[in-house]
Amino acid sequence: MPDAAIEFRAVSFARPGGAAVLDRFDLRVPPGEVLALVGRSGAGKTTLLKLVNRLLLPDAGAVLVEGRDTRDWAPIRLRRRVGYVLQEVGLFPHMTVEDNIGVVPRLEGWPRDRVAARVGELLDLIGLEPREFAARWPDELSGGQRQRVGVARALAVDPPVLLMDEPFGALDPLTRAELHAEFRRIQDRLRKTVIIVTHDMGEAFALGDRLGVLDEGKLAACDRPSAIVRSMHPAVRRLLDAVTRLP
Repeated sequence: MPDAAIEFRAVSFARPGGAAVLDRFDLRVPPGEVLALVGRSGAGKTTLLKLVNRLLLPDAGAVLVEGRDTRDWAPIRLRRRVGYVLQEVGLFPHMTVEDNIGVVPRLEGWPRDRVAARVGELLDLIGLEPREFAARWPDELSGGQRQRVGVARALAVDPPVLLMDEPFGALDPLTRAELHAEFRRIQDRLRKTVIIVTHDMGEAFALGDRLGVLDEGKLAACDRPSAIVRSMHPAVRRLLDAVTRLP
């Protein structure tokens, strides 16, 4: 088992005809760690996630998942090993909650009874009663419930890696705080390797074992929350100064 579940080795990436988004970027994420990435809009946070699941390929350097270069993975097989949770959730409106969660297991050829058992297990995990919620449609759910279902769908085939792109950004503060607590409870049980991207420094402190601050295509800092608070790097201080209260 590699000592890094995700690794960036001198990765550079630029949009066609544009400036560099990542510039000889290095990063290692050990198995079971939650890394919260913060930075201003355009800092490269979402690009970094897309490089992990091979929606994008680096111009130089290498991105490794479970010790293997993403260019050596079959794209579909890689994405089955990497769950992805989006801010917009992206539940299929014509499918029930049960069918949404069971999409990837069905694509993997799981028998019907195994899919049903897994859906029930995941609904219990995210705190939604299976008998009440399995047959509901996405438009019958609150925003927080839809987000929980999105997390369950990303976990359906038990991927070791989970990518989360502003997953709680569209929620009201109270619901967001509730889901932060749910996330920590689930992570304490499952110990996935997680990269979560957020604009919210307070959220990063609430969820991350480590915090990475992206600035101009590089990591301005990447450390435990207690060390980030003491950082004097200008990019880190700008983000810290924008937070009214740190957890």
